[in-house]
Amino acid sequence: MRQATTTTPGGHVLSTQGRLGRRLIQLYGGLALYGASSALLVEAGLGLEPWNVLHQGLAELTGLTIGVVSIVVGAAVLLLWIPLRQRPGIGTVSNVFVVGIAMDGTLALLPEAHSLTVRIPLLLTGVVLNGAATGLYISAGLGPGPRDGLMTGLHRRTGRSVRLMRTGIEVAVVVTGFALGGNVNVGTLLYALSIGPLAQLFLRVFVVPSASEGSAVVASGTPERVILRP
Repeated sequence: MRQATTTTPGGHVLSTQGRLGRRLIQLYGGLALYGASSALLVEAGLGLEPWNVLHQGLAELTGLTIGVVSIVVGAAVLLLWIPLRQRPGIGTVSNVFVVGIAMDGTLALLPEAHSLTVRIPLLLTGVVLNGAATGLYISAGLGPGPRDGLMTGLHRRTGRSVRLMRTGIEVAVVVTGFALGGNVNVGTLLYALSIGPLAQLFLRVFVVPSASEGSAVVASGTPERVILRP
């Protein structure tokens, strides 16, 4: 059977064997759920995840939808992979389009939420579903998201830690997005504190076992230490 691997921001190698049908379902299901969960955070209006703060700010500036901005930014970030010598997978390219389309589609279907009794559950549901989406997408092992590939690429080229690269980039996008009108609030902090543990939990749930070993995680690292977002 064919083997595929992906490297996480922590330098751990995720390896999956066979079961391509299940992996593709997890990939596209995870990406679509990621976009839908991000739309819940947008509708809640209580703060967004870092990159969507930037996307929302650019949407306010350009008049484009947040989903379209997400696609444009994802494509631009993917171009930065070229000098960093990063190799995209099918999951990388799919990430650029599926998340943005799912976000705009979900926002078009959601009614407006005005009261906190509705907005708070939207926020909490969005954060939990985002963690589930992250677990689905990582476990597919079909390529990192463009933004995570940027972080790992900078890590390899500069020799600086992934934590430093990730923190620096996300602080930059939050500050830029906030300056452009993106929503930074309690939800942004909640997301930052909870997405790691949630992603680790759902990675254990959705990991694709190999036909021979019953486990899809090999090489350095264990499932609970793997965090990779689209």
